[in-house]
Amino acid sequence: MKQISFLFISVGLLALLLQGCAGMMGGGSKVSHAHIGHVHDGWKDTPDKVGLINILEQEIKIAVQHSGFAIKKGANLAWMKTHTRHVRHAVDPSTEPTQKVGKGYGVLKAAKGVADHIGFAAAADGASKNVKVHAVHVKASAANVEALAKRIIKLSKSVLAAESADVARPGVEMIEELSQRMWQGFDANLDGSISWKKGEGGLRQAQAHMGFMRKGEGMG
Repeated sequence: MKQISFLFISVGLLALLLQGCAGMMGGGSKVSHAHIGHVHDGWKDTPDKVGLINILEQEIKIAVQHSGFAIKKGANLAWMKTHTRHVRHAVDPSTEPTQKVGKGYGVLKAAKGVADHIGFAAAADGASKNVKVHAVHVKASAANVEALAKRIIKLSKSVLAAESADVARPGVEMIEELSQRMWQGFDANLDGSISWKKGEGGLRQAQAHMGFMRKGEGMG
């Protein structure tokens, strides 16, 4: 009888241990995985219903491209203003409703969506330790992108208000720099690498940690 009781206890203990290991290795929950899917695979209100991080990449690419165009003719005020408006449309289309250069979703909305849904994934019942850890990294990087996007919109107002190329040019140059930071991140502490932390991480860091998360969850 004692042997049978010990066997039941051992089986129960083994089940608990296996459950704990699954949580550590990325078992996750359906709700948690659904929100990861919203970020990576598809979301209902994005163009072509792509994932939020996908549309974020598309809009940032446009901002980088047109901010680069703007500084190529730094003596031409009209040229700089035109491409600054294109950047604004990619960052926040509500600021330039007549432009058609961006995808119509915007960096701001996409970055907030990534941060929100990856936060939902981590907060879901049954979310694994893997999700909880990398969600911090993805969310921080997305928040950095959002903050940079807001700075771009603020700077762009001074460019559009400028009455000479000399006055507009510094703002245009900074917009190009901030657009690159949204894309690649920024080595704020000059340690030779770019982390996911506040002030450093950008799209690339968010994508990298989404990859780590999905791999840990067996999602690809």
